[in-house]
Amino acid sequence: MKAVILAGGFGTRLAEYTETIPKPMVAIGGKPILIHIMEHFAKFGVKDFVIAAGYKSEQIKKYFLDYPLINSNFIVNLSNGKIETLGQNKKIDWNVSVVDTGLDSMTGGRLLRLKDLLTSSPFFLTYGDGLSDVDLTSLVDTHNRNKVLATVTAVRPAARFGELNLSDERVTSFQEKPQLQQGWVNGGYFVIEPEFLEYLEDDSTVLEKEPLEKLAKNELLAAHRHEGFWQCMDTKRDRDYLQGLWESGLAPWV
Repeated sequence: MKAVILAGGFGTRLAEYTETIPKPMVAIGGKPILIHIMEHFAKFGVKDFVIAAGYKSEQIKKYFLDYPLINSNFIVNLSNGKIETLGQNKKIDWNVSVVDTGLDSMTGGRLLRLKDLLTSSPFFLTYGDGLSDVDLTSLVDTHNRNKVLATVTAVRPAARFGELNLSDERVTSFQEKPQLQQGWVNGGYFVIEPEFLEYLEDDSTVLEKEPLEKLAKNELLAAHRHEGFWQCMDTKRDRDYLQGLWESGLAPWV
C-alpha cells in the first residue's frame, strides 16, 4: 500500500516557522515532522510514499533530492563536479514521489491531483502535521472488516484546559488537560479505496466536507478508534510539546 501525505498547506498558525519553510519541514528532534510520520509508516512495512506538496513545495523536493547525498560520505572532484559516494550512513529503502498539487488547492483537490498514482489499490492517507502511535495493521483490519470506501482514525485528544466536574458549588474532580472522554475527532490516518476519488470534483474540494459527509450518509465510512497517542502540530505550543517528548526519550510515536 502507498501512503499519501498531505503537505501543501500554508501553516499560518505556525508562522514562527512557516514564513520560511513549509509546515511538514518543521523539525522535531532535529528532523522534519514529515520524516517522523514516514518512519512510523515504515515500521509497518509501508515504504512507498506520495507527498502532496504545495506551499514552498520546492523545499520538500530539494530535501528528498539531496537526502541520499546528505546521508552519505562522498568524494567530490571540484574540477568537474563528479561525485563518488562512499555508502549511506543509514540505508533507507523508501520510494518517495513529491507532487506539486497547487498553491491554493484544498485537501480533496490535492488528493484528486494524485488520482493517476492511486487507481490500482487501497492506500493510506494522512496529514503532514500530526504524530501518532496508531497501529496501521489494525487500521487496515478495521477497514477490510467493514467493506467501506474509507476508514478514518478516530481519536480523543487532550482538552486544552483543565476539566472540572461539579456538584452544586463543590468540585468533585479536577483534571489538568485530560483526554477528552466524549466526542471523537478526525485524527487522519485514513485507509481509502480508489473508488472514493470519484467523490472529488476539483481543486476547491475540501476532503473533510462534502466527500466524507456523503460517505458517512451512505454508510460507506468506517471509524478505527485509537485510544493511544495522537498530537497535531498546529501551533508553536504544539511543536514545543512534541519537542519536549522527544527530548525526554519518551516520544510515543517512535
